[in-house]
Amino acid sequence: MSTPIQTSANTAKYIALEDQFGAHNYHPVPVVLEKGEGVFLYDVDGKRYFDFLSGYSAVNQGHCHPEIIKALTEQAQKLTLTSRAFYNNQLGAYEKYITNYFGYDKVLPMNTGVEGGETAIKLARRWGYAVKGIPENQAKVIFAEGNFWGRTLAAISSSTDPSSYKGFGPYMPGFGLVPYNDLAALETALQDPTVAAYMVEPIQGEAGVVIPTDGYLKGVRALCDKYNVLFIADEIQTGLARTGTMLACDHEQVRPDILILGKALSGGTIPVSAVLADDVVMMQIKPGEHGSTYGGNPLACAVAMKALEVIKSENMVENAFKMGEILRSELAKLNSPYVASIRGRGLLNAIVIKHENPEAAWDLCLYLKELGILAKPTHGDKIRFAPPLIITEAQIKEAVQLIGKGLEQLAK
Repeated sequence: MSTPIQTSANTAKYIALEDQFGAHNYHPVPVVLEKGEGVFLYDVDGKRYFDFLSGYSAVNQGHCHPEIIKALTEQAQKLTLTSRAFYNNQLGAYEKYITNYFGYDKVLPMNTGVEGGETAIKLARRWGYAVKGIPENQAKVIFAEGNFWGRTLAAISSSTDPSSYKGFGPYMPGFGLVPYNDLAALETALQDPTVAAYMVEPIQGEAGVVIPTDGYLKGVRALCDKYNVLFIADEIQTGLARTGTMLACDHEQVRPDILILGKALSGGTIPVSAVLADDVVMMQIKPGEHGSTYGGNPLACAVAMKALEVIKSENMVENAFKMGEILRSELAKLNSPYVASIRGRGLLNAIVIKHENPEAAWDLCLYLKELGILAKPTHGDKIRFAPPLIITEAQIKEAVQLIGKGLEQLAK
């Protein structure tokens, strides 16, 4: 960068606190936030920003959505946690609501996205032994290269990113990898009779919004059917209207055997995740074999129902589709020499930066921060643009003008 980014004394104070007392496992953009409303965030100095990351798609419904906050505060004043040692009056209603919403027999509620992934793998392994007849301790789960579903030991065991797995071995056995968007390689892997499941993101988010060729997901569904393998869709980031359909799998009208949801399932308020499957899969898990102290807590159930409700009542699927088309069109009009490509579906988008400086994408995000847009690079040269799904056409055009000004700074 030609000039260093300046931070106020107030901002520096908060950053210094985290630096001194927190683990250094993140590298944030140097902004300290204290308020969110709709598509905007505000820092400790009162400056307003467009949020173009949306908490990695956890805030699809917008920051502090009033209906979701109302559901949260009302339930929080009555009952927040019982543990699953007892029944509560919210869980059954939520289970009925979400299974009807997505068309599955059962749901297993958890908290974080990575717990959802772990749960799906356990379900698949148990199904493999109990239903498919795989010999004990031989079940395999296949993953796509470039995947990202968290940083637990199981998640990094399936990773192809050295920054995730290097120095944390030994790794989980029984995991295999195939190239993403390669049906021939997948078919070869699935011919192994000990494979229980294939777990894949319909669009790879952390890899930089990598979209498969048309027909890939239908091909995955057909191959899983052919070889009696479960299709696990990791829709934690792509689901809940983000890509212009309720689920990214809906772009090809395919139904996974196991569906993992998280992030926007609470509208960005508390950790809530869910794993959905039909009885033949879900009912292989018996009492005491899986669970979570907080999974299915009454507060989470009340919030998740409202978070799902407002997606439909406020037509967020349709808005994500329309605004995504406008966003990509407006970005293309910038005709910047520093943008190698623009890709996305709905409001899950990315630009690939072309510049002699390998830190150009990071520098651009710092420039954007100064201009009033918050975004962050992934994998060096890619920047996701994923605002809340309530964004308007006027707001998109205003934000893209700022992005254009930021790109101009890369010439300096």
